[in-house]
Amino acid sequence: MKMMNPSPTFQLIRIIPLFLFWLMLLSPDGQTEEFAVPNSGSPYQNLGDLETGKILHLPTGFTVNFDQMMDSIATSRVIYIGETHDNLEAHKVQLQIIKKLSEQFPVAIGLEMFRRSAQEKLDQWHTGELSVKEFKNLFHTNWGSGYQLYQPIFDFARTNQIKLIGLKSSRKLENSFRSGDPAPDNTFYPEMDDQDPYHRAYCMAAFGGHRGTEKALEKPYRMLLLWEETMAQTVSRFLINPKNKNTKLVVLSGGFHIQYGFGIPKRAYRRIPHAYSTIQPTITHIPEELKDREMIVEKVSIPLYAADYAWMVDYKVYDNVRLGVRLAQKKEGVSIMAVTQHSNAEIAGIVKGDLLLRMDGKKLTRTEEVLEQLQNKKFDDHSTFHLRRDGKELNIEVVFKKKSNP
Repeated sequence: MKMMNPSPTFQLIRIIPLFLFWLMLLSPDGQTEEFAVPNSGSPYQNLGDLETGKILHLPTGFTVNFDQMMDSIATSRVIYIGETHDNLEAHKVQLQIIKKLSEQFPVAIGLEMFRRSAQEKLDQWHTGELSVKEFKNLFHTNWGSGYQLYQPIFDFARTNQIKLIGLKSSRKLENSFRSGDPAPDNTFYPEMDDQDPYHRAYCMAAFGGHRGTEKALEKPYRMLLLWEETMAQTVSRFLINPKNKNTKLVVLSGGFHIQYGFGIPKRAYRRIPHAYSTIQPTITHIPEELKDREMIVEKVSIPLYAADYAWMVDYKVYDNVRLGVRLAQKKEGVSIMAVTQHSNAEIAGIVKGDLLLRMDGKKLTRTEEVLEQLQNKKFDDHSTFHLRRDGKELNIEVVFKKKSNP
């Protein structure tokens, strides 16, 4: 008897059970493994195998040179460049991209380091009405220490009339949000999407979240959402503004906020679909002396590319002197809120509660003045602090030794 070829429908019916059978063999108890892009978002090449200076296009696994990458991202309205905040090499990458883009297009720079409430003064910096000293104070007030890391970018922007845009929410808005109060000054909280499962899982992993502790981490997660949604809202407003029709926006932020695209990029796209690119300066090797700065993130399965491009860089930081204290600004001077154990401050005899009045004879009224003077110090230099303690004024000499804790 001649056998007839089975119909396509019959073949499909036979294939499906076999396919499901093999899927069940892939994991214990018949549970299919959750899909994740290999190598933490780099499917074709492990980033750990790449040398410093290499640029990898993650979706294809091809390495490209700088000009090829720039040609590729030239069609994007927004270019997101991540950073490890204290890494000098990441900021060099950012400046190189900004310089190249500005040769071809009008460019603006969006900065996580400045709040939206700082925009008026940022505009004054753009037009030359704000002095360098005032701009440094603005940076310290909005971000804290580290001005010298960004200084080449700021100087290039001012020289070439590139506008700086503060992306982050104001402290007033954050305080109201944190306390559950209505938004102040007739403003509104940005629309927030907390439904992305991969974003939540990654954030909880970064926060150190494990089963049973997510409830405790919900408040910091909501605050992170506020930051990212506000920055995304600022990006979308830039894109909608007809004055910016032909201008590209380069966004500089912590790599965490653009990793996998579900932070600022996705939230800006939700508001107004547009072409964008993400570039992550990625550290090839963390030196032993910098291991304590490494951010430990519990591994989670994310089915997304980590970025469009990974630019492999070294990890180099400014080897600045450190006092080893936490400061707060008071009406009378700068207050010591905490002193790090074994720090230069502790060794010299500075204690919590001391009020710093002068440093090397210069009056102190703001925390940034202390930070600025410390930037001019070298290891083994001395400083004399005139301070008030328990109603008495005294002088304490600090020697800045290299092994001081941050």
